[in-house]
Amino acid sequence: MAIDGKIIFRTKGLTKIYRSGAQEVHALRRVDFQAARGEFIVILGPSGSGKSTFLNIVGGLDTATAGKAWFGDRELTALDERGLTRYRRDHVGFVFQFYNLVPSLTAHENVALVTEIARRPMSPDEALALVGLSDRRDHFPAQLSGGEQQRVAIARAIAKNPEVLLCDEPTGALDSVTGIRVLEALTQVNRTIGTTTLVITHNAAIREIADRVLRFADGRIVDETVNAARKSPAEVSW
Repeated sequence: MAIDGKIIFRTKGLTKIYRSGAQEVHALRRVDFQAARGEFIVILGPSGSGKSTFLNIVGGLDTATAGKAWFGDRELTALDERGLTRYRRDHVGFVFQFYNLVPSLTAHENVALVTEIARRPMSPDEALALVGLSDRRDHFPAQLSGGEQQRVAIARAIAKNPEVLLCDEPTGALDSVTGIRVLEALTQVNRTIGTTTLVITHNAAIREIADRVLRFADGRIVDETVNAARKSPAEVSW
């Protein structure tokens, strides 16, 4: 699905300060950002640059110290904890470096956990098919490779049909061949259901699969690149 130009995320002056006793850590410093619906954005930057904090705030997992963030016309920074919980449940899928699958449940059952509480879910089988795991639906996590477990985690995240998919180091624990398969699953989801996708990574090579690349440093977006054409994950040299 192509980018349609409608702005789905916007932040203005987004700031996050963590306090420990008398010490202050400025994780985000007045970040201005916007993302169009259907866009695939890669976020680069060293540890401590603010990228995970940024993702957590736009995903409703954390709150800002100052500034504002919007999802469509909804101001996220004005929501209370209950409102943020509803926002996460209804609109956002998360994929992290560690898969967090339930060991005693099959791939199908892990995905079904989400569909039982979603507003407008796809079937678990449809989600698993999107990430190329139809033939592994009845396997338990211990019977799956790391890459397969991560693809189950992606299927679980997309099964509720989220408008937004937020991924924090989704290939961080994987080798290059396995990582490419995971990225292929993410790009397939982005193309097929038009989910706006933000991917944090330390791997600069991944930038070539994005519509746009942001680089964080010292709590700020310090560089932005628009790719004239997106490469497929298989074309990327790690």
